[in-house]
Amino acid sequence: MKKILLLSTGGTIASRTAGNGFVPAAEAEDLLCLIPELKDLCEVRYATLMNLDSSNIQPEEWADMASAVFRALSVCDGVVITHGTDTMAYSSAALAYMLQNLNKPVIFTGAQIPIEEPDTDGKRNLKDAFSAAVDGRLAGVYIVFDGSIISGICAKKVYSKNRHAFESINRKPVGEIVEGVVSLYDTSERLIDGPLTLNANFDSSVLLVKLTPGSSSAILDAAVSLGYKAVVIEAFGLGGIPNVRRNLLPSIRRLTAQKIPVVVTTQCVYDGCDLGIYHVGVSAVEAGVVSAGNMTTEAAVVKLMWILGETTNFDQIIERFCKGEHGL
Repeated sequence: MKKILLLSTGGTIASRTAGNGFVPAAEAEDLLCLIPELKDLCEVRYATLMNLDSSNIQPEEWADMASAVFRALSVCDGVVITHGTDTMAYSSAALAYMLQNLNKPVIFTGAQIPIEEPDTDGKRNLKDAFSAAVDGRLAGVYIVFDGSIISGICAKKVYSKNRHAFESINRKPVGEIVEGVVSLYDTSERLIDGPLTLNANFDSSVLLVKLTPGSSSAILDAAVSLGYKAVVIEAFGLGGIPNVRRNLLPSIRRLTAQKIPVVVTTQCVYDGCDLGIYHVGVSAVEAGVVSAGNMTTEAAVVKLMWILGETTNFDQIIERFCKGEHGL
């Protein structure tokens, strides 16, 4: 029987009513007591790593999660992490980068309604996460939610209340789970290039700028003095950046001249960015930006933080950011 660790970090699934709104309070053992049938599926181990609303989870917590997973996988066959939905896509991407050469499953899940509430989706999601963890065909970081299995670097929260909180962006879901039965759409095996490694160093000095009509270049000009070491611009459409009135390109040139990487992603949910189609994209490339391609904003920001934790060399940052499909 496989050994699976439940690692609880808080979030809605673990929340209880307080005087000023739901607050994470339930421990890992409390969650498991509500789903006793899991003991027939695997040998369950459990630990409460933290009890935070995911709005309060920062890169320091990503490092704690990754370190706990790294230790656990020496004795366990997989890890299920319960986590708040609001920043789950950031955390899943972070662990996908930190834990290289994963040959076992690390499954994030959570709930839109606390698990102790009558109409919760937490029980189903947690059972599905364990089903995915024991299946034997998954290796890597995934989000399992509302029956979908999504790669950890392709997930985005698209609903604030709906049970189908997450979708897979620019890549079809890995699979689905229906009444405990796991079906995989993508059965290709990931290349494992050595033993599992952990690199939990993050530098959070990444500025994310969402463009609006009327955006000022002042925020870009202030990036260096504010201590930022990289910038992600969430641009229009395929990656359009204003270059006539309120022209942002001079500020971008100044950033890249100072060896500050500037990455462009899109405000559109699907299809990614392509800077080679319109002049507003081509001129941005000429100014020195790098395209995030099909990556989500979450994955792009997290990957830059992770790379900055390893190197500050401008050319190495660009090379490593552009390496790998969907940024992995």
